[in-house]
Amino acid sequence: MESFKKEISDPHELRVISASTEAKDYFLSNFPIDGCQEHLDFIWEKKHKAKANITFAISNDAQAVSLPQSPFGGFWIQEGLSSTSLEAFIMAIEAEMKLRGIRSISLTQSPKPYEPQSDLINYLLFKNGFEQGKVLSHHFFIGKKKIKKLAQKEVVKLQSKSKIAGLSVSHSPISNFGFLNDIRFWNLEKGYEVAIDDNRMVQQVSEYPDRYFLITLRKNSEAIGYSVGVKLTGDSLYYFLSAINPKIRVKNGGELILSALFQLAVEQKVNFIDLGSSDLEEGVNHSLMFFKSRFSNDVCNKIIWVKKI
Repeated sequence: MESFKKEISDPHELRVISASTEAKDYFLSNFPIDGCQEHLDFIWEKKHKAKANITFAISNDAQAVSLPQSPFGGFWIQEGLSSTSLEAFIMAIEAEMKLRGIRSISLTQSPKPYEPQSDLINYLLFKNGFEQGKVLSHHFFIGKKKIKKLAQKEVVKLQSKSKIAGLSVSHSPISNFGFLNDIRFWNLEKGYEVAIDDNRMVQQVSEYPDRYFLITLRKNSEAIGYSVGVKLTGDSLYYFLSAINPKIRVKNGGELILSALFQLAVEQKVNFIDLGSSDLEEGVNHSLMFFKSRFSNDVCNKIIWVKKI
């Protein structure tokens, strides 16, 4: 019996170009990757109009990754596509990769708040032979008005407590990078290893200074905690690289940092805050998930998909 081979007829066409230098909402799609031979945009077009796209970095050993050294890559849909058309896009990418001699594809699909069709994309990737390499759970707080309401509530709740303890918190654009060493050292003291590529961070902030903000927690004017807020897209704020000096005991330090993040989100007029994942290598970090749950109203998965071709 002949094996069934799926064929999809679709009016769209695949266009592959060197990653565009034009501004993209997810700015890391444009950011060059060290050690890769190519950085390519795969664009799904109809009548020369882009309907969807994905960016891959092609490594020297013929691996295609979307996107390495980034929170996620994956598919972005400019206009609503049917499941048939999305599947045709996935199949066209795989066929093109084979022609280019690529041996494997890996992609990290963004959680649903970033891309509304992520659930459908994940389903179609699974149906087309992609395997889940990893699943990360992200906490989100969604809704511009809800963000403003919670920000106001937290300020009132923490104001008197922080004043009594000599604590203050502020946010500002990033002007120097000394805080990276503090974050690395404080996490190591707590038994956590944080992989920070200082050069890449400096590059990204230098090229996109309006996307990065440093949140600083102080006790009697001494910096004792940091976090970075990143506008990964124009509509979102990402909670990144947080740490508090473990040698200085403070109450409500984490809450103060998050209250500053919410204040920043109000100023930047974003529609959602991504508090990131809470995973440990050995299992679920329940205590961190519980803490983030107090500042979130949704949980969405970020899936890393892999396939050998």
